[in-house]
Amino acid sequence: MSQAAYTIRLDSDLKNRFDTLCEGFGMSASTAFNIFVRTVVRKRRIPFEIEMSEADVAHEEGRRAFLEIRKMAEQGAFPDLTLDEINEEIQLAREGK
Repeated sequence: MSQAAYTIRLDSDLKNRFDTLCEGFGMSASTAFNIFVRTVVRKRRIPFEIEMSEADVAHEEGRRAFLEIRKMAEQGAFPDLTLDEINEEIQLAREGK
């Protein structure tokens, strides 16, 4: 069977921690990835549950809100504000007013 290679990018600290764990398991990172890939192919699914952390959920909700506001602005839902008016709104928001 011919071999093929994958190149992936990881945070260097995460990579080092993963390599250390794999060594503790008595295998290389390459072997661990092969086990993962074989399991995905055999089971035809990711072999563990994938879910968003609370921080990811908050980030996604914020992104959706931003995109909705952008869409509303493009449709003319908001009056045009001058830069001074925008800065005044920001200052009031910072002061909690």
